[in-house]
Amino acid sequence: MTRLEFVPPERIADAIPDEASLLTVGMTLSGASETVLRALEARFLREGHPAGLTLIHASGQSNRQDGIQHLAHEGMVRRIIGSHWGLAPRWMDLIATNRVIAYCLPQGQITHWLRSMASGLPGHLTQMGLETFIDPRVEGGKMNARTQAEPDLVRVVQVEGREYLWIEAVPVDWVLVRGTCADDRGNIAATEEAMKLEILPAVFSGRRYRGRIVVQVKEVVPRGTLNPRSVEIPGAHVHFITVAQDPERDHRQTSSVAFEPRFSSRGFDPSLADAAVRPLDVRRAIGRRAIAELAAGDLVNMGTGIPNDVIGPEVLNEQAGDLVTLTVESGVYGGRPLGGVDFGIAEYPDALIEHPYQFDFYDGHGVDITFMGWGEADREGNVNATKLGERATGAGGFIEITQQARTVVFCGTFTAHGADVEVGGGRVSVRREGDVRKWVERVQQLSFNGARALANGQRVLVVTERAVLQLTPAGWTVIEVAPGVDLVRDVLGQMDFRPLLANPMGEIPPIVYSEARLGLKARLAGE
Repeated sequence: MTRLEFVPPERIADAIPDEASLLTVGMTLSGASETVLRALEARFLREGHPAGLTLIHASGQSNRQDGIQHLAHEGMVRRIIGSHWGLAPRWMDLIATNRVIAYCLPQGQITHWLRSMASGLPGHLTQMGLETFIDPRVEGGKMNARTQAEPDLVRVVQVEGREYLWIEAVPVDWVLVRGTCADDRGNIAATEEAMKLEILPAVFSGRRYRGRIVVQVKEVVPRGTLNPRSVEIPGAHVHFITVAQDPERDHRQTSSVAFEPRFSSRGFDPSLADAAVRPLDVRRAIGRRAIAELAAGDLVNMGTGIPNDVIGPEVLNEQAGDLVTLTVESGVYGGRPLGGVDFGIAEYPDALIEHPYQFDFYDGHGVDITFMGWGEADREGNVNATKLGERATGAGGFIEITQQARTVVFCGTFTAHGADVEVGGGRVSVRREGDVRKWVERVQQLSFNGARALANGQRVLVVTERAVLQLTPAGWTVIEVAPGVDLVRDVLGQMDFRPLLANPMGEIPPIVYSEARLGLKARLAGE
């Protein structure tokens, strides 16, 4: 049994030494231990300590301002091991300018890696990430030039004649997690948190290495108050508890919401189907065409960006939410998923399961269909969604989900940065092309391996505002073009290689470029 102490966050910040390894749990800002993170930042800015830390995190943990952004100071962290920094601009800058050693691992595999370490194993075995930039024969997950000179964290091994990736264990000294309330024995419940995340694997990985477990809560209640079935962390595993004195600022359910029961409590709102969709624009048009790939009964994953911002609301607006199951990698099933800085939670979810278990399913069975964003694609069918120029967003759950899904639908604009494309009235008008071409000879970073996907029998599409392309053994094939789009000028002329053309060429239905309902419910119901 640990010796439990209730302490202010400054006490924890003072206790963490230079060169410690620090594991944090959260997604966007949900689950972030803001009081401790703020105290750590304040101490470093005041004293220059703690310095030389190793920061480990599974999900992206910021809203562009808070979360692990508090630790993004040169010298404070020597090495970061994480999955996603798209909402952490200071981290992307530190990585791009070689001011930190940076390893990217697949998000779900980090949760499984923690679980493996917690059970006493010397590392974690997986096939997720083979033949992508995670593979040491490609980049080994090393995100900048500085990291190239560092030892490999991942290596290729053979088991029973098959290739796997082996992720070496990294000792964990300090663990920062969050619950809603603690009793005076340190038992932790998380009843008002909007995600379950990987709390226990994180705690147990720290315990394996004799690390210190820190839990932030909103309140302390007497022993016997908590239902033992609601306890997420037994008090025997907790060393320090700190109470958020300003929950409105430091213990928010998510970036936009301090607390709303609809994100974590029982209940259902039938008006979810009437939830507002975004006005018709390029992003919504892409999502409207993408949902044409849904089949009745599909278990669906939605990635961040256009998929999560558009697909969920559009499916609900079509009153088809009962005919497919919407899921998010955080462990959310059903409800109305939120996007942007609130990615990972949902209004009135049907179920919340733990983060590692969600990836157990994604990795083992695979979803029926996933909708993902993309940055660039090449003639070999490879896709990059993880590093564009010096901007290293990282993988998040992209690699694992796309590697196993039966159908992968990449959603994004045909060109990037500065494009002026008008949609409406059943047509598309390309007024100005973007400054960045996305269809290239060779992707900068290999996030999705097209040849591997075809060998695994996956169906792969890219849905854009002006055309739909499908990956075939012979290469990308343009299968549909939008009304109003010139195939030669607006599609072929914006690609660095020549795709195949379907014969006959299909047309994206004009209704996609209108506010009218698409009839998704009737199609899925077979009416």
